[in-house]
Amino acid sequence: MRDTADTMKVPPRAVFFDLDGTLVDSAPDLIAAVQALCAELGAPPPNADAVRKVVSAGGRAMLREGLAGADDAMIDQWLPRFLDLYSVSMTVHTRPYDGIAELLSRLEARAIPWGIVTNKPGWLARPMVEQMPLLRGNAVLVTGDCLPVRKPDPAPVLLACETAGVEPAFAVMIGDDVRDVQAGRAAGLYSIAAGWGYLDGGDPHAWHADAAVDTPSDLIALFGIA
Repeated sequence: MRDTADTMKVPPRAVFFDLDGTLVDSAPDLIAAVQALCAELGAPPPNADAVRKVVSAGGRAMLREGLAGADDAMIDQWLPRFLDLYSVSMTVHTRPYDGIAELLSRLEARAIPWGIVTNKPGWLARPMVEQMPLLRGNAVLVTGDCLPVRKPDPAPVLLACETAGVEPAFAVMIGDDVRDVQAGRAAGLYSIAAGWGYLDGGDPHAWHADAAVDTPSDLIALFGIA
């Protein structure tokens, strides 16, 4: 379970989440888009498990797994079509992870603002959030194109803190990719590795996060908001 103390000394004043692989399991719809692209190109069906593992690494990583032998130029050529296919069916099978609804409800009951810091571009992230009622309560949405840099650069996380009006030292960043932890730590936040996400083949306990948790429900106890 957790590799830290049972609870933080005080509850956080703001909590920021990565989106894909942390708040929601979006892999089914992303895999479906890779499958649709492969069918259009006459390519063999992709290995769904291999694509799932790299969802947090972005579209190019998914296409590299789904299109065997494709070079970088091919990936760049087909990426826009993949994103178009995905954009029309982003929330068909995408669902919040078990425990996320209760966690967000408890944060809101304590008047602790929560937000999203994602590398997903705004033209995809904003419609996804709008189409999923549970996510509409976010106080901050920082997307991958809000700034010239993305995670693991700390700037998007610092922008989220500034927008929420909270000092980084009193906030938390949670994600299922090492880049989330790196961005959170560099920004001065308490960083948490989400062990339920895609993990990109990595070991969240090796990311030097302040904590690593197995389920969203573990965060309720960690934050002391049970």
